[in-house]
Amino acid sequence: MSSNIPKDPSEGSSRSTTGDQSHHPAPLSRYESQKRRDWNTFGQYLKNQRPPVSLSQCNFSHVLEFLRYLDQFGKTKVHLHGCVFFGQPDPPAPCTCPLRQAWGSLDALIGRLRAAYEENGGSPEKNPFGNGAIRVYLREVKECQAKARGIPYKKKKKRKNQIKANEEVKASKLQAT
Repeated sequence: MSSNIPKDPSEGSSRSTTGDQSHHPAPLSRYESQKRRDWNTFGQYLKNQRPPVSLSQCNFSHVLEFLRYLDQFGKTKVHLHGCVFFGQPDPPAPCTCPLRQAWGSLDALIGRLRAAYEENGGSPEKNPFGNGAIRVYLREVKECQAKARGIPYKKKKKRKNQIKANEEVKASKLQAT
């Protein structure tokens, strides 16, 4: 009796992979990878609810709870109304105001999840990520952060960009001579 168990775990399946049959799918774009990661994260969030929530039961209130949950992982300082630095773009000292998710990050996340929902069989009419309450929430976050002048952590420039910029400068100098 022969066994269909692969000899090497890296083979993956018991099918023959000889000749033209072996092909690797093209790697996902950065956007597609992020969309898949976001979709999996949201699915895990629903499973971790007590009681767990199935995707078919999910509605806009679960999406709003998810967005609020994500705030704890934010990196954008949003000054509260009582803070002495409220409304100042560059405060001179640190404060105890909370870190939140930046509005732009939440907006992009909702766009990716909205697309992923439909790609995974959800109907556009029932898409909880496209609900008006989500748009209202995002608008409120945007206005709140604009008033507070939320300050994101300054990201260091990537070395690739600096190298590319230097190469472009050198190329333009060579063309000028």
